[in-house]
Amino acid sequence: MTSTLDRPAPVADGPADAAARPPRHRRSFARALPDLVVYVALVIIAAAIVVPLLWMLLTSFRTDFDTVTRPAVPIPDPWTTDAYRTLLGGAAPILRWFANSLIAAASQTAIVLVTASMAAYALARLEFPGRRIVFGALIATLLVPGVVFLVPNYLIIDRLGWLDTLWAVIVPGSAGAFGVFFLRQFFVSLPGDIEEAARVDGAGDVRIFLRIVLPLARPALATLAVLTFLTNWNDFIWPVYVLLSPEVQTLQPGLSTLEGSYQTHYGIIMAGAVIASVPVLVLFTLAQRQIVESVANAGIKG
Repeated sequence: MTSTLDRPAPVADGPADAAARPPRHRRSFARALPDLVVYVALVIIAAAIVVPLLWMLLTSFRTDFDTVTRPAVPIPDPWTTDAYRTLLGGAAPILRWFANSLIAAASQTAIVLVTASMAAYALARLEFPGRRIVFGALIATLLVPGVVFLVPNYLIIDRLGWLDTLWAVIVPGSAGAFGVFFLRQFFVSLPGDIEEAARVDGAGDVRIFLRIVLPLARPALATLAVLTFLTNWNDFIWPVYVLLSPEVQTLQPGLSTLEGSYQTHYGIIMAGAVIASVPVLVLFTLAQRQIVESVANAGIKG
């Protein structure tokens, strides 16, 4: 056994070792560098999102003369609400366009939630012949560009007599495959023990779907509702083709008519854009908690 006296004494760091080791503040900076890079990237991304919105809001309070003479300066000089008074005063039926967009987006969202949830539950839980083939065909439609369906949908809407009505911008988008795929993946991730226990107690598929599955799928339903509402609210190309009368127009194509042939009223256009963004911000604020919960649950289960 080696005694304490026989053990070699620890060798102190010499001048060469001390010189080779980086200073403590450099080591701390090296450890904090990845976090610093992430924060800088987040600030840049946030600025890229916020600055255009802020520019839009400030431009809506500028005069036409100010936007032309000082296009690079976002601060209004002078501040004015003429653009909002012009829009809301009847120069354009923007309130009618706003109501049409709200009705179309809310109606399509409701239809998508009902149809997509039922189809997704059937594909996720019910056993029937050809289930995999149906799901594969559904996924295949997601690979087809949406513009391919423009002419067929137009012909169908024309045959149904829905041209120049809000039905033309509500029904076609209600049969999208994305909602079924999105909810089906969420239903598959749910544990089946709860449903089996309900069946033991005598509950049928409809009762299980309404009382157990849908309450558990609230985060996914809220996320799908926001995505569907935004898709319909921001749609431009399809309403231009099927909505012909000014009083039936939705907000996005209606705002494009505010730009004249010889003069552009930037303040009025930006004021209309601000009005169009209000429902989106309100909807996201109300559904933010459910969206975050849906993403968190997907990350845990995935």
